Amino acid sequence: MKLLILHGPNLNLLGTREPEIYGSMTLEDINQKLIELGKELGAEVKCLQSNHEGALIDALHDARMWANGVVFNPGGYTHTSVALRDAIAAIGIPVIEVHLSNVYAREDFRHTSLISAVCKGKVLGLGWRSYTLGLRALVETLEDAGSNRKQS
Repeated sequence: MKLLILHGPNLNLLGTREPEIYGSMTLEDINQKLIELGKELGAEVKCLQSNHEGALIDALHDARMWANGVVFNPGGYTHTSVALRDAIAAIGIPVIEVHLSNVYAREDFRHTSLISAVCKGKVLGLGWRSYTLGLRALVETLEDAGSNRKQS
């Protein structure tokens, strides 16, 4: 099983960016935890971060060729990007949306996600653990889909 962890804009600043909201763990720390958890779950995990919408779209398009699924924190693009929404809908593999903060406890504009409707699920508000729970959910979803195919 091969999985992509995709991080959107400003997540490269984790550890120093508004730690009262996003925590003190760096993106490198989170990626290392996800790679280790992936191994425990029998999955190969590749992590990628970009501040550029087009690069995130390219990563999603590329993932359809090699990955079984994606855990994606689109950051601020969550609320603005129809293009990312369309890319997720087009790739044909499950995507779990994750957010470090509880977006519903923040500014009103953060309450709307343009991508949730095309994602398999959503985990938020649990800091870096949102990613680990998203990864576990993705692995279990893929395993369930595999066992359902075998039963057919």
